[in-house]
Amino acid sequence: MRRRIRTLAVAVAAVGVLAVPATQAVAGPAGGVPAATVDPSTLPARIAVHFDPTTGQLPENIAWAPDGTAYLTFAAARQVVAVDPAGRTRVLATLPAPADGGVHTPVLGFALTTGIVRTGDGTLYFLYASGDAASTGLYRLTPGQPPRRIAALPATGLPNGLALDPTGRTFYLTDSVLGTVSTVPLAGGPARVWSSASALAATGFLGVNGVKVRGGAVWVTNLDQGTLLRIPLRQGRPGAVEVRATGLVGIDDFAFTADGRVVAALNGPNTVVGIDHDGRTRTLLTGADGLQNPTSVAVRGRTVLVASAAYVTATDPNLIVATLRHR
Repeated sequence: MRRRIRTLAVAVAAVGVLAVPATQAVAGPAGGVPAATVDPSTLPARIAVHFDPTTGQLPENIAWAPDGTAYLTFAAARQVVAVDPAGRTRVLATLPAPADGGVHTPVLGFALTTGIVRTGDGTLYFLYASGDAASTGLYRLTPGQPPRRIAALPATGLPNGLALDPTGRTFYLTDSVLGTVSTVPLAGGPARVWSSASALAATGFLGVNGVKVRGGAVWVTNLDQGTLLRIPLRQGRPGAVEVRATGLVGIDDFAFTADGRVVAALNGPNTVVGIDHDGRTRTLLTGADGLQNPTSVAVRGRTVLVASAAYVTATDPNLIVATLRHR
């Protein structure tokens, strides 16, 4: 396990070298909108839960339930877990390792659970990347039952982000190696590539990453290209990709606030940033607040959950609770 974490740390560190320095202005979207200077940390925050990196408890993604339970994927442990509001962690499922141990998982070299979504009936859906055609895919986890694969995905890729469009009853999922966004029906079935635009491609490590569906569009990030992208939904088909923010190399997952602003995790730079409607960016949290290579964000009202996987620091993977300030 330690060897696998070190391997990933080297890869992520390579991305971090290209990250925007903390004092540098971050570019806005195309069209000449001026960038905002990054501010110092502005959110009151605390570490709610510490996890154990030696057992692969590296939180990769979050689904937040109305009762306050956070459902997480532990990447290197190949697990889905529930963390209750008191900080107690319960393992809900562990995916079996492939026969080769996951060494053929593209880029990373170990099998991992990634994106997760919870529906209103308590069902969890999550992605598993193993480098094995027999197990890589989208899974359903119904309370009290073992996980079941409902869509096979290419073993040559790295399925990463997952979002549900409840209106269209369709999942949108990203592949960070293949540079695609694909769709899968809520009931399960074949995955179909929805977009393979060049803006989704990797340029050295991992490309398209986080994904959300909001306001008639699919929103995604690209870790290598450092972008936040909006892809309009045109009767189910993708419209032209719109670049909404740039200069965010290392951007991982993100979430929307109630007023449509974005809170995003920048893994390599070890920061959480806020992105305004015009693409201007400001720092909200840093390592001084306890971040350890943040991977994902969830927002409810003014409360923010941030999962840190400690891929590079390898010391303290954790879950942070922060409060948004009024602006």
